[in-house]
Amino acid sequence: MISSPENLPSPTASWRFRSALLLAAFLLAVGAVLAGSGTAKEARTIPAPTLDETAAQKGTSEIAVLAGGCFWGVQGVFQHIKGVTSAVSGYAGGEKATAHYETVSSGSTGHAESVRVTFDPQRISYGRILQIYFSVVHDATELDRQGPDTGSQYRSAIFPTTSQQTLIADAYIDQLNRAHVFDATIATKIEPDRAFYPAEGYHQDFLAKNPAYPYIAINDLPKIENLKRLFPDFYRADPVLVSASLPPH
Repeated sequence: MISSPENLPSPTASWRFRSALLLAAFLLAVGAVLAGSGTAKEARTIPAPTLDETAAQKGTSEIAVLAGGCFWGVQGVFQHIKGVTSAVSGYAGGEKATAHYETVSSGSTGHAESVRVTFDPQRISYGRILQIYFSVVHDATELDRQGPDTGSQYRSAIFPTTSQQTLIADAYIDQLNRAHVFDATIATKIEPDRAFYPAEGYHQDFLAKNPAYPYIAINDLPKIENLKRLFPDFYRADPVLVSASLPPH
């Protein structure tokens, strides 16, 4: 049973089974569009955070872990941002033993599909990362869902890796809520002290490798266009890929 448009068979599945899932994904995506919930919401310009970090020492890097629905699109957006040196899909919020796609998809593990973003704070700040996250990556007012995907594994969540990140994220959510930037209260939860576990290899670089996949074309490619439109100074045409950092076989 396919619980969401992004469920994929393992890499060893037969071609016929994979084709059947692709067809099912297409039908589900089309159905979501007809129902008015499958397309990415129109992104909007939102104010930058009033509280942000100062530039770190040259040569250092920083890590942000963010969840905002299916990790395919979240990873895809951050791979197109200047200053980001790595964006890895994975799971955060639960235990190591349950950090597997089939288990996380049950919605009972505490995990959220997340992306670990490694960036150069000399080129882009954590606050700017959050600004793009709230304006382009997802709809932060949706609770335990994004578009056609439902369940706590698709929740909007920030997993700070430092105490400073916690302060910045908390202040920014409060700032956006007080300004009534969105039509509803932000549902994003801040969940510190949570480990991140990389997802299976076939989930990495999925948007870059499968731009014609129906779920990607309908839900995620518009996010890349919104990034290019709203943040032209931070947009990079060539994504930074996980596969490019792996040693040759």
